[in-house]
Amino acid sequence: MSGSGYAGGTAVYLFTGHYGSGKTEAAVNFARFLRNRYLARDPAGEHKIALLDMDIVNPFFRSADARAFLEALDIRVEVPLYANTNVDMPSLPAIMGALIRDDSYDVIIDVGGDDMGARAVGCYAEDILTRRNYRYFVLNRRRPFTETAEAAAKIYDEIGAVSKVPCAGIVNNTNLLDETGLALVREGYAEATALGALKGVPVVYSVVPEELCAELLEAGDPAFTADNVIPLRRTVKRLF
Repeated sequence: MSGSGYAGGTAVYLFTGHYGSGKTEAAVNFARFLRNRYLARDPAGEHKIALLDMDIVNPFFRSADARAFLEALDIRVEVPLYANTNVDMPSLPAIMGALIRDDSYDVIIDVGGDDMGARAVGCYAEDILTRRNYRYFVLNRRRPFTETAEAAAKIYDEIGAVSKVPCAGIVNNTNLLDETGLALVREGYAEATALGALKGVPVVYSVVPEELCAELLEAGDPAFTADNVIPLRRTVKRLF
């Protein structure tokens, strides 16, 4: 699939999107998805994967919360540094840049929300662009400010302007948390396709609650296959 990346060797994958789009859960579950895809092809091989939490803007949903879940899968996790527990604004450790430059790793980056959060990625753009790279825009059309394709396109453009890394595709993550059903997943795909048509990029993945995946895949819709459906297991704590 164009824009999906993982079939051609190691790469840097960036998950960007609007606040509340679910990009952190998408990034965490993509790390598990990527790991499983590698193991299916080569169970005995060495597959080095790292997830970098670059969200230094919004503390409410953090990939750091999923650290134990990912490390149990042999996925490395690096998170922002705090000088001490009273400091609200974190900084990004030097190891993140080193991992981005290390082409023995697949690197998955959970980027902060909107253009403000994406500015952190811009600092690493030169290194990212030397490697195979796939920046994704995670879309949840049931969130404020992305409820139309035109509104979502505005945020898409703002993120693109500061991230300095071209977008490879849209990730359909339209959901209503525990109320998500297959009809909503399919609606989200259609809405993501509309945004993709506006911006000239494909829909590369759909993030789907794992309890719905079997039924979705059994339906045989070519829009939803084992190669492009990311099973979602919620791992990130809500702090409000």
